[in-house]
Amino acid sequence: MQPWVADVDIQIYIVRMGDVVLRKSLDSAKPAAELFKYFADFTTTNEWDPNTVSTTLISGDGGVGTKYHNVSSFNGNESSVDYEVVEYKPNTCIRLRGENKYLVAVDTMTIEETPSGSRFTYEARFTFKGVARLMQPFLKKAFQKLLVEAEEGLKKVL
Repeated sequence: MQPWVADVDIQIYIVRMGDVVLRKSLDSAKPAAELFKYFADFTTTNEWDPNTVSTTLISGDGGVGTKYHNVSSFNGNESSVDYEVVEYKPNTCIRLRGENKYLVAVDTMTIEETPSGSRFTYEARFTFKGVARLMQPFLKKAFQKLLVEAEEGLKKVL
């Protein structure tokens, strides 16, 4: 994998045609348990992700099987994705999988204790479907903007 952006903690990868991975790590003085509690509720994207138009809880208690409906703006267009929590490891990892007719998205948030607090890593993995796969190579700047904006939002809550 070759990163588009060669920053220590900002990474955008093309895994293969139609697949993109965005990853950002940030340090926080907050303890892992506090961060986990906040990010395990995916509706908090309404607070920290400037590209989120709305995220609502459909069903569940936050653990595996919990479902959310997300509407986001990307590259000037709004799209809806229904997510399901597929992995939930208290104080360390939350993974959600979402899908619509254009893509499969897997969002993973990991939290590690550090001597000064915690390290939070957010990874969004997109696999485009059908004709949308052909658009992926032309979206480099849009993905860079998406990640920078997410970083700004994360810094406000970390």
